[in-house]
Amino acid sequence: MHHKTKLVYNCLIFIFASVNIAGCHSQESDLTTEQYLRGHLEWLAADERAGRLAGTINEADAANYISDRFLQYGLLPMVDRMRYIQLFELNGPIPQLMGVDGHISRNVIGAVPGSEYPDRYIIVGAHFDGQGWGGLISLESGNVSDIHNSADDNASGTAGLLWLAKQIAENPARNTIVFAAFSGEELGLLGSRYFVGNFEHPSDSVLAMINLDMIGRLDNGKLEIYGTGTANIWDDILDEITADSLSITRIPGGMGSSDHAAFYEVGIPVLHYHTGSHDDYHRSTDTADKINFPGMKWVLAHVKETIKMADRYTPDEIEFRESTDPRPAAMRRDGIGLGVVPDYLYTGTGLRIESVRSGNSGDRAGMQDGDVVIKMGERSIGDIYDYMDFMNTVESGDEYLVTILRNDRELELRVIF
Repeated sequence: MHHKTKLVYNCLIFIFASVNIAGCHSQESDLTTEQYLRGHLEWLAADERAGRLAGTINEADAANYISDRFLQYGLLPMVDRMRYIQLFELNGPIPQLMGVDGHISRNVIGAVPGSEYPDRYIIVGAHFDGQGWGGLISLESGNVSDIHNSADDNASGTAGLLWLAKQIAENPARNTIVFAAFSGEELGLLGSRYFVGNFEHPSDSVLAMINLDMIGRLDNGKLEIYGTGTANIWDDILDEITADSLSITRIPGGMGSSDHAAFYEVGIPVLHYHTGSHDDYHRSTDTADKINFPGMKWVLAHVKETIKMADRYTPDEIEFRESTDPRPAAMRRDGIGLGVVPDYLYTGTGLRIESVRSGNSGDRAGMQDGDVVIKMGERSIGDIYDYMDFMNTVESGDEYLVTILRNDRELELRVIF
């Protein structure tokens, strides 16, 4: 069956269901944007969801919640014509270390068909899985297990995705807008990579992917947009949008540690919206009470305009551009490393450390937040990629002298991995 016919067929099937839930939908319509975002974010980030670790019953609960909203808004299911939920198996070192290897996880995929070009797509994504009770992927000091509510990371992006889905369902675009809530992001972008590998449409039918990850802690209007160098259209679009209360930093690179990277890797232009890291990142203190809901509203208004403007373009007007180092951007996940969070916005020489994870090799050696690693053993470290290349040669128990810059002074620290 031709995909356009599939969309029409699905639409007819779901009209009856949409009518049945119209009462619930109309109740949401009475909420302000901030009330809407707060309601969904607080549900996702509640203790009852236990951090939404991929492959758990709590993640399944959240997936069903998102699926129900897609149905309410009249989105069409994108999985086997009849389902929103896309199942996949968790495998790899991080699922093993988190105790969910071999477990089933789930993406939630719905679409608003394009009014003119139903076979062309703009994908809007956000991951809804969190860090569960911590463990390997936590930056919490000590070994205390506690619920990581994962409010900013990434109940914020998920609530924003739902808001955008509702808005666009009420006013469809020319092209089909696919809304993808990914799981397994915290375990190595597993859900988004599975989606990309199983998207049964020509790659050139996807105009762009826009990612929302950690959009809930806007501070002084500072918004980061990654991937602005991945297509010829992005700077023109961003120049045209009125930023209002936002102070936007554009980062050209399309790689990174969020789901947009899975699309960039296969030649799809991307944008990644992010309000910055903070001291609660991957900690049990990332809770809903710290979310800036007016800030989320500003960010989402900008995203909505970006989608609207990207929708004007045809595929032959969009040129994909490589804009990052082609070497892999993923850190080792077998526990060997300095145990630090890099400063991805740092443009100087070396690897600048945004934060040091307590109890790891860097912490034991005396590293501090803000240190810049410039040499490991005999290897000069010019950037994060040099660090990752070096780490690929390191074995457990290896010992190296590491040279850092701290307040413009060079220091040598002995690190045992």
